[in-house]
Amino acid sequence: MAHMSRRNALVLGGTAGLAGAAAGAARWWQSRLPDAARIDAAYGVPLTAPSSPLRVFHLGHSLVGRDMPAMVAQLAGAGHEYHSQLGWGTSLREHWYPDVPINGHDTENAHDRFRPARAAIASGGYDAVILTEMVELLDAVKYHDSGTYLVQWADLARAANPDTRVYLYESWHGLDDPAGFLQRLDGDLPALWEGRLLAADLRVDQPRPIHVIPAGQVLARVVRAIEATPLPGLARRDDLFARTPEGTRDPIHMNDIGAYLVAVTHCATLYHRSPVGLPYALRRADGSPADAPGAQAAALIQQLAWEVVTGYRKTGVAAEVTG
Repeated sequence: MAHMSRRNALVLGGTAGLAGAAAGAARWWQSRLPDAARIDAAYGVPLTAPSSPLRVFHLGHSLVGRDMPAMVAQLAGAGHEYHSQLGWGTSLREHWYPDVPINGHDTENAHDRFRPARAAIASGGYDAVILTEMVELLDAVKYHDSGTYLVQWADLARAANPDTRVYLYESWHGLDDPAGFLQRLDGDLPALWEGRLLAADLRVDQPRPIHVIPAGQVLARVVRAIEATPLPGLARRDDLFARTPEGTRDPIHMNDIGAYLVAVTHCATLYHRSPVGLPYALRRADGSPADAPGAQAAALIQQLAWEVVTGYRKTGVAAEVTG
C-alpha cells in the first residue's frame, strides 16, 4: 500500500511523536465524543438480522483487496453478491473526487466485480455499503478530513436507499508500528475510529448511524490468544501476514489466513450469524485454493470473531444470550 508512509512520525518526531499524537487524539475524543445519551440513542437497539442474501459494496484499498470479499461471499452462501472500488492506500477523500487520481486504480479494479463507487452507491442497489479509511489513520484524519468524507459517503448511500446499512470496516496498522501493534489496535478504536470518524456521523438528526465491522479488534483477540497458547500453523502474529516477493514478512498485508479472519468478521457482522462451524477451506477471487487455517485455528478465529461482534454494540448485532 503506497500510503504506508510515516508522515505523521516525521512531523511528530518518531515514536515519541506517535505516542503524543495518540494521547492528543484520546484527549480530543474524550472532549468531543457525543454524550452517552446520544450514543445510546444511536446504538441502543440492535439491527434486525437479514432474512435473505445481501448485495454489498466495498470501498477502500488493499486491506480490502479482492480475496477477502470473495471469501465473504463463500461464507455467506448462495445469493450473496458484491462489487468494489479499490486503490492503493486510497483515502475516502481521494475516492470521493472523480478528478483525483487513485493510485493503483487500474490494477486493483481490473476484474468483473468493479463498479465506479459514486454511481454504484448512488444507485441505491446495495443492502450494505462498507467503507474503510486509509492507514496511517492519524494521517487520514490530519490530511484527508476523514470524518467529513466518511459522512459524505454514508449520506450518499442513505439518501439513495433508506434500507441500506452503512458500515465502517475497522482495519489495523503495521506490525512494525513504532507505537506498538497491539497498542494501536487497543487505542485507535476509541480515539480515532470512534472518536474522529464515527463521532462525525452522530448528529442529532442522524437516525441511521454507521455501524462497525471490528476486524482490528478480532485481530487483537486472536493474536493475544495464539501468542498465549500457540496452535499448529498459527502461533504468532506474523503467521497472519503475507510475505513480500523477497521473502520477508509484509508488515501490513494479510496472507490467506488473515484474510479469512477478516472475512469471518465481515460475515458475522453483516448476517448476524455465528461463524462457528463455517467452512475454512476457501478459494481466492481468482478461483485458486486459498491457504487454509488448520481446524483448531479456524475454530478459534470463528469463536473469537463471534465474541467480539456480539460484545460490541456498534456492530448492530445483538449480544449473544447464554444459558
